[in-house]
Amino acid sequence: MNWMIIICETVIMTIAFTAMVMIPLVKNPVWWIHDYPEDIQEEYFKTHERVPSKFFSRSVLVKKGCALLVALVLMLVLMKLAGAYDFWSALALSYGIWLFIDWYDCFFLDWVLFANMKAVRLPGTEHMDKAYHQKRYHFVQSLWGMLIGLIPCLIGAAIYANIT
Repeated sequence: MNWMIIICETVIMTIAFTAMVMIPLVKNPVWWIHDYPEDIQEEYFKTHERVPSKFFSRSVLVKKGCALLVALVLMLVLMKLAGAYDFWSALALSYGIWLFIDWYDCFFLDWVLFANMKAVRLPGTEHMDKAYHQKRYHFVQSLWGMLIGLIPCLIGAAIYANIT
């Protein structure tokens, strides 16, 4: 596998992920309400109409399902470009990129940007500084992301191994 290509892929995927998250978040923070800590959601719903925000609600499953499908397709392309040669190399490549983005999301987007950007605060929760700085919440969500990421990476590696 070509490490320079892998590094470029990781950088490009990280930029794409950031845009995919931050653009809708800045335009309409409610779009990602299911990713906010529960105490922030509850404060928001005191003064706003309740929208589906539980992980297994239809709208959240559709959003997350579409994201996983896009991730699966992108992983197949990335595996080919990087020169993965079998199931294990394809899995290592795709899951390595997934982990990098997952940790970047937790340690930078969530802990730094999300916690400090007033533009992404839900209306009526602007005063909840402590709630927006919950590191444990985002770390636990990152662990779930690591687990969920195995799904497209395993499927993608299996598909890749069967088509190459």
